[in-house]
This record gives sequence, C-alpha cells and structure tokens, in this order.
Amino acid sequence: MLLAPLGFMMLFPHVYKTLRYEPRDFTPVSTVASTPTLLTVGPKVPGDVRTLADFVAWCRANPKQAAYGTAGVGTTLHFLGAMLGHTAGFEFLHVPYQGNGSIQDLLKGEIASAVMPIGSSLGLVQSGDLRALVTTGPRRSSFLPAVPTVAEAGYPSLEDLTWYGFFVPAKTPANIVERLNSAIQAALRTDEVRSGMARLAVELDAISMGDFARLIASQSERWKAIVQATGFTPTN
Repeated sequence: MLLAPLGFMMLFPHVYKTLRYEPRDFTPVSTVASTPTLLTVGPKVPGDVRTLADFVAWCRANPKQAAYGTAGVGTTLHFLGAMLGHTAGFEFLHVPYQGNGSIQDLLKGEIASAVMPIGSSLGLVQSGDLRALVTTGPRRSSFLPAVPTVAEAGYPSLEDLTWYGFFVPAKTPANIVERLNSAIQAALRTDEVRSGMARLAVELDAISMGDFARLIASQSERWKAIVQATGFTPTN
C-alpha cells in the first residue's frame, strides 16, 4: 500500500515531463485526511497588514519585497502562490525551500510571506510570531477558526485542500480493495487515530472509493489548467 498526498496523482503528471509511474498504475482505496493551506506573513510585513486585501495592496506598493516561500518548485503550494499573484494582478516572487526551511527566513524577515500547510506553522501563528491571513479550505479550519478562508477574502478560485490517501497496485482484486477500505474506515473511527491526526493539525476526511476516484480525476483537470495558466514549463 502507498499513503501519499494526492498531488502525486493529480498534479505531478502536469509538472514533470516524465514520471516513473502513471496514475493509472494505482487503484485508490480511501482518503484519510485533508488540510487547507495557510498564507502567513512575518515581521518583514508591517503590523497593520492584517487581511489578504491589505497584503495584496502592500505587495503592489512594494514589488521588490513581494515574495513567498514554499517547500519547493512544482508543489501545490507553489502554484497557489502563483495563482494569487496572477489573480490579484501583481508580481509574486516564488522562493523555493527544502521542507519547512522558509519558516526560519520568514521569522528573520528575509522573506515577506510563506504558503504552507497549517501544521507547519500552527504553533507560531498561535504564539503571534507569524500572522495568518487566510486558509484555503472550503470552510474555516477548526485549528484556526478566527482566520478567514480565501473565498471570504474574495479569491474563491484559490480554494484548495491537501488530501492524503491510500493506494494499491491497479490490478489488486476488487474484494481486497473493499476489505482494505473497510479496515481503514474502522481505524479512522478510533480515538487513537483521531487524537493522532489532531496532533498533526489535519482533519479526518474519508470519502467513498468512487468519490475518491472522481476527486482525483476532477482535481487533475483543475491543476492542469492552473499549471498552464501560470506559464510553468514542465521539468524532468
């Protein structure tokens, strides 16, 4: 079995010229969790910038400082930031890092903002070291209920969840896939798994096998259009 973010199936085929796998090589078994993305700003951005509208205005007024960090090129985080700049009509420089390296530069004021999963910076937002402007989920996150969504901030096209799910090889017999799905659903109902997911700041989010397959197909088309809209050139 493979547990992976759905970006492996719905985004990477549009980011890389060649992959060692094809999404059709896998059968989706079950989603297990999802998390919205967070746009945060650090001390480089003036304290009176409290909303996404404030931040967009600040970026337009300070184009040389309008930059955002992410965990790397070709990720959903990269393209969400690029789409914000594209949609809002300003140059938003992408600064890729490995892992969560952007957090340190954000705290030191080396970069203005970062686009990251909630779990990466939740403690720093709660402590006030970073300011969260928006989350990208369809509703406010239970972990940061005071932070508005991108739709509330006027950018519904940026709505997005990072999903995690289980996959098996494509030729796995259907009865085994169904048994695995049932076992995963049962595990997600246990207190141990629920508390563990909460510590990671992700939401339990399981959908049916059919809905899982349809989610991958629809999101693949969506991310294909986003990648093309940003002008990104696929890499090896």
